[in-house]
Amino acid sequence: MYKSIFFDLDDTLWDFSENAYDSFSEVYAHYDFDQYFDSFDQFYSIYKEYNAQLWIEYGNGNITKNELNRKRFFYPLQYVGVHDEDLAKSYSDDFFKLIPTKSKLLPYAKEVLEYLSGKYRLFILSNGFRELQFRKMTSAGINHYFEKVILSDDIQIHKPNPEIFYFALSATQSILSDSLMVGDSWEADIAGAKGVNMDQMFFNYSGMEELSFKPTYSIKSLKDILSIL
Repeated sequence: MYKSIFFDLDDTLWDFSENAYDSFSEVYAHYDFDQYFDSFDQFYSIYKEYNAQLWIEYGNGNITKNELNRKRFFYPLQYVGVHDEDLAKSYSDDFFKLIPTKSKLLPYAKEVLEYLSGKYRLFILSNGFRELQFRKMTSAGINHYFEKVILSDDIQIHKPNPEIFYFALSATQSILSDSLMVGDSWEADIAGAKGVNMDQMFFNYSGMEELSFKPTYSIKSLKDILSIL
């Protein structure tokens, strides 16, 4: 039924949540942030909440990549009264050096890619940053499964904008009717694909219940792909 499968990367294959947590905890310790925060958990909860808001703004084109990165790393320090932009820049630089070296994948990611690679053309379609995504894939040992990596960073258009899906189809010489989008983000991946009439597979590992429409497929584990495709 399908020839081309487009995968989101972060929190669909590469375990961004775990890898980011590990990276932030190392940077937190390196900079002795206990002098500013009650605990690492306080720091990280402040960061995550504001970061999620900023990514929505970035996806909507309301802020630039540089603004996103400056604001999200500076905000936790500002929140506790530390207005040191140089410190924020220093720890953000160290974070970006560290995180692409992390290699944790979601459970069954490699097994699924191994199974699919001989049957389908596989691609990455991600809103992530070019300087990080390739290094993440290499660290995790999954880059060789994919023919091409399509990044919003390259064309300055982000999922769920229809244009990035059309661009991905064109860049990979894929046909809409036999293409499938697999991702964990309801808005960016699933609603985005639905907006161009591409079939979707929602990786709903978080147990999201209120869906605005029924996706083509819904899975709770990547292992479920083995019984569908």
